Amino acid sequence: MDLLSTTVQPYAWGSTTALPRLMGLPPTGEPQAELWMGAHPAAPSRVERGGATVPLDRVITADPGGELGASVLRRFGPRLPFLLKLLAADAPLSLQVHPDAEQAAAGFAAENARGVPLDAPHRNYRDGQHKPETIVALTAFDGLCGFRPPAQCAALLDDLGVPALRPYAGTLRTAPEESALRAVFTAFLGPGPGLLDAVTQAVARAAEREGAWRADFAAYRAIARAHPGDAGLLPALMLRHVRLAPGEALHLGAGVPHAYLSGLGVEVMAGSDNVLRCGLTTKHVDTDELLRVVRFAAPPSRVLGPGPEGIGGEYVYPAPVDDFRLSRITLRAGGSPRPLGGDAPQIVLCTEGEALLTSSAATLRIGPGRAVYVPAGERVEVAGEGTVFRATVPPEHAAAPSDRLPVSAPADLAAAG
Repeated sequence: MDLLSTTVQPYAWGSTTALPRLMGLPPTGEPQAELWMGAHPAAPSRVERGGATVPLDRVITADPGGELGASVLRRFGPRLPFLLKLLAADAPLSLQVHPDAEQAAAGFAAENARGVPLDAPHRNYRDGQHKPETIVALTAFDGLCGFRPPAQCAALLDDLGVPALRPYAGTLRTAPEESALRAVFTAFLGPGPGLLDAVTQAVARAAEREGAWRADFAAYRAIARAHPGDAGLLPALMLRHVRLAPGEALHLGAGVPHAYLSGLGVEVMAGSDNVLRCGLTTKHVDTDELLRVVRFAAPPSRVLGPGPEGIGGEYVYPAPVDDFRLSRITLRAGGSPRPLGGDAPQIVLCTEGEALLTSSAATLRIGPGRAVYVPAGERVEVAGEGTVFRATVPPEHAAAPSDRLPVSAPADLAAAG
């Protein structure tokens, strides 16, 4: 096993204090948005091998069978299929959606056939992979995730008191769910400046008054302030405002529009860069492709966790994908060491307290924000006092065959706003 040297991504929406506070380091004054742990070629973690510092992706390329194990190599090829992150948002991210595996493969092939450069700003598909993801809150965490039921969306629009929104509320109340969500979402992607200005002002007023939607309007007001004049505010109104408590999680499958707003969390995702943006961004928005990928449905759904502690204090966050499995392990002082054996590679991240990882060849002690890479087949035990998260690949056939299951937002809308 190897202690990981990791990279911080300084995206503008990142918090200047959350990651330093977690890791016990002084703030730099610059945004620190994401801490990446894995072998993504854009910012691979680094390990010490043979007296040299080597990027993890090169380590895997040199011995894919030994590092990944036979099953992972056969299913995903010579690459680590997941990326683990600490994500610290201090401002709203872009409103976005991810394709499913079939859409990603087809889109990637089509853009290659047209000769679109991989680094072109207008390219939609950077690779042929899907990008499901799971986010677990470490602090109170706000986001937008999945469509509201059409009738609820209509009630929210009515509450804004903007006359120009009434026809859209009528469509949401009378048309079938899929066609209603599609029609209004499509119209909201390109509203006239007059409607956008009217809605922006109405949201600011609504955030100040008492009412059932006050917390939601406060979130939308924050979006409008962070992205002034961005038409993404209107489609954002159609999405559920979700507030996670520490330990709670969301799984984001294909076709689910979403945006993280604020908070610190642990995120695991498939190792893909495929993002189709809906707004709240200065980057490319391909409306036609976006409308092909968005899933226009508002199914009953739920927040995951925090869940009971399982065997050895481990709680697994359910996700219907094969690319990753994320779990949380509670370590108690004086408790028996927890075996972390497995036939797949693992990354173990400490978020609280201290963890001691022991194998036949090494002993590593890690604190908050530090992580260890464990190659396939290496038998490791973890002990200590605190919390660690474990990202790995589930056994074959352990996950559902589709990442479109309705686990993208809470069922209790009264609690979630």
